[in-house]
Amino acid sequence: MILKDQVAVVTGAGQGIGAATAKLFAQEGAAVFIPDWDEAAAQKTAQQIVKAGGKAKAMKCDVSKQAEAEAAMAAAVKEFGKLDILINNAGITRDVSALKMEAHQWEQVIAVNLSGVFYCARAAAAHMRERQYGRIASASSIGAFGNFGQANYSATKAGLIGLTRTLAIEWARYGITVNAVAPGFIETSMTAAMPEEAKEAVRKTIPVGRAGQPIDIARTYLFLSSPNAGFITGRTFVIDGGSALHGG
Repeated sequence: MILKDQVAVVTGAGQGIGAATAKLFAQEGAAVFIPDWDEAAAQKTAQQIVKAGGKAKAMKCDVSKQAEAEAAMAAAVKEFGKLDILINNAGITRDVSALKMEAHQWEQVIAVNLSGVFYCARAAAAHMRERQYGRIASASSIGAFGNFGQANYSATKAGLIGLTRTLAIEWARYGITVNAVAPGFIETSMTAAMPEEAKEAVRKTIPVGRAGQPIDIARTYLFLSSPNAGFITGRTFVIDGGSALHGG
């Protein structure tokens, strides 16, 4: 098991990519701590992990609030004794064209998707620094390159790439690597609301011939969180089935 005796925090793991990541990490030997604003969903993921023989604990947390983000990292350390891995998976969308976007729609997405990542990463790094070891990976998106109706979302995902590079530079001296993953079209609850014809049109643009699944991203997080990725930091990995190769 590649994460045997490791402790991982996976934010927003109540469903989708986060849930797949938490379950995969547990299968690979990690104790998993799950902060999520949807406590019931987080508890469900934790219960599924425990039922399968793994270790997991969930708590309600709004990562956009600094105090709650810090409390979540401290709770993980209290529960499992240390903190080795942070996956910043929590994120939201509030899609609307820029001229129609209201201030609260901009501010909510910035608060969760960008400020939340910063708060969690900084709080986790404070614990990791003490042990001179840590792995941090965060959810960017190919939406960072621009997407109609997502000025707020795209801004956060592009900003996260710059944040990742900066934290990687600052924290390498502490044995902490910081990377990002930029998924393409992944079939999750976020994409489920799309009309089927729209989803099929997107699938046809993907060179590998299928949409991505949460496990595809979870496996990338697993590698970046493992001891095998110790010489990789400050990078953003586009996981899109080849869509970006022809501008899809």
